[in-house]
Amino acid sequence: MMLSRLAGCLLAVHASALPAETIDTATIAASALSPSCIAYRPVGVCLWLVCTPFGCKVRTSVKVGHYNPDLVVSSYNGLAGNPWLEMRSLLAGVETSGAAAVLSALGGPLPDLFGGGITTDSVPGRPDREQPNHTDLIFKDVDAIGFPLASLAGTLGSGYVCPSQANSFQPYFLSALDAIAWRWSIPEAIYPQSWIPGMREIGQFPLNTWGAVYPRSGFTIQAEDPKAAAVTAQRAGDVVTRTLQPHVYIPLGSGREERKIEDGMMVWTPGALREGDPGTGQWQMLLPKQSKNCETFGRNDTLAGIAGWAGGKGAESGDYAWTLWRPYKCCQVKGAFIGVIDFREFPP
Repeated sequence: MMLSRLAGCLLAVHASALPAETIDTATIAASALSPSCIAYRPVGVCLWLVCTPFGCKVRTSVKVGHYNPDLVVSSYNGLAGNPWLEMRSLLAGVETSGAAAVLSALGGPLPDLFGGGITTDSVPGRPDREQPNHTDLIFKDVDAIGFPLASLAGTLGSGYVCPSQANSFQPYFLSALDAIAWRWSIPEAIYPQSWIPGMREIGQFPLNTWGAVYPRSGFTIQAEDPKAAAVTAQRAGDVVTRTLQPHVYIPLGSGREERKIEDGMMVWTPGALREGDPGTGQWQMLLPKQSKNCETFGRNDTLAGIAGWAGGKGAESGDYAWTLWRPYKCCQVKGAFIGVIDFREFPP
């Protein structure tokens, strides 16, 4: 496909050495060459009615299903420290000044802006008697930005690749600008799913859990840094794939599965991301160790040996990045839509 060839060309012309534990646009674009993540397959036939002065006839077009790389979600230590180099350069000033302005107006402690990683510090906004007594409280800033090739998916597909809901390089979520919710858990700290164990867990509670989706903030109680980064990435994805959330962000779609016509294609768009459900989205690690496969977070690794899931994935800098792949179905428009015959379920 042209999309694959373009990604390959971007990688081929990329010759400069990258700083340690960072990633650039060409490398991210080339990561889309992952057949296991795309999971491309024909899934049905769309029926169209075409009428002329000489009569009407029914035409057909193949309905395909596949995952699109919609977002690059970075979870990192230190304000404005996104490991995606081009985005760091572009957004660092906006994130630093925006977060400082918000917290300064609220009388917040400005040094907390630049924190990150494993800490024994107090949680902002909590009284002393409620402060955690542990060393596994990890804070991450998170950015969710449109995948570099997202806007090109439909135009390069010749009627056989579904257009993405995402726009390339569009910042959908910058936690620095969501300082009230991301640093103080306001108002989600009072939600039932934030304080009732087992609600919205990433994993299988109580036997195995990486952490809870709520409150959707940057603080996680987790002994393993890669898992803490994954939890905060899941939270950001949870926010941006829904509408009307109490956060500062731009929604990616309506949050519901919909059928619409776009770029000459009838498209069935994905709904909101749900933890542990590959039918709503899957993650491909980009940094610190790029993977060619996709997964959902929360895998039970209690019997996976000493290393477990996080083994070999730890970043010395504490900076991580994933691509969020989401499932789409589509067929080429060839008249007035009559219906569709599905012969294979997608997502599988």
